[in-house]
Amino acid sequence: MPSENPAIPPKKDAHGLMAPFDATQERAVLVVLPHPDDESFATGGTLALCAEAGVRTMYLCGTYGDMGRRMGKPAFTNREALRDVRTIELKEACAVLKCELRFMGLRDKCIEFEDPAEVAARVREVIMELDASTVITYYPGHGVHPDHDALGHATVLAVRGMPAASRPRILAAAVGNPEALLEELGEPDVAADIRPVVATKMGALKAHRSQTEVMFTHFEGDAPEDAQSRNFSERLTRSENYYVLAPDQPTLLE
Repeated sequence: MPSENPAIPPKKDAHGLMAPFDATQERAVLVVLPHPDDESFATGGTLALCAEAGVRTMYLCGTYGDMGRRMGKPAFTNREALRDVRTIELKEACAVLKCELRFMGLRDKCIEFEDPAEVAARVREVIMELDASTVITYYPGHGVHPDHDALGHATVLAVRGMPAASRPRILAAAVGNPEALLEELGEPDVAADIRPVVATKMGALKAHRSQTEVMFTHFEGDAPEDAQSRNFSERLTRSENYYVLAPDQPTLLE
């Protein structure tokens, strides 16, 4: 059963280390990210852990990803068909993760031009419907992609607009150079050990064939592993780390 107030968890454990993500303490988990495949890259292991614990999960996907540049390797689709391809791929990935799926239908690469309050209201409706104990999104200002930052910001606003007693916890995934993130943000607050479910996460990623064939060609081939690829591999297969965001604190986009 979830804790009485999961919106105010300890940010670190008693030793000042990252607190483990404990799926058994969750009531329901909502992931709010902008693109098909974001859910698998950033949170696939966390979603799989929740599924194993019998926790309801949902992916609220901002766009259809139809402005993506990758078309498969070798290419098997084109710009006109990419929306349909990525929609099918996401449905297959969510089936692997045993995660419900909804689309917001926002325009790919244009979320930053939407009214944040309107996007937040739509996210808030889903949070309340799901009765989520935790919401996972991108860290506004540390998402690298403008869509990541904008939807992360709107998600914080969504929680901010809820009564304090019913607010879910916000976990945020930061993207970028690990050393720079560590210097600016410090150590993440929560770590999900995804090693027991890494095969499930890889299966979800492989469902996003148009976007991940290049990556798997590299990982499963004979290419030498440099420091950058080794770090990426560790984050992809060992631990999904998050920062706990306080909804009343201004984001970097305010």
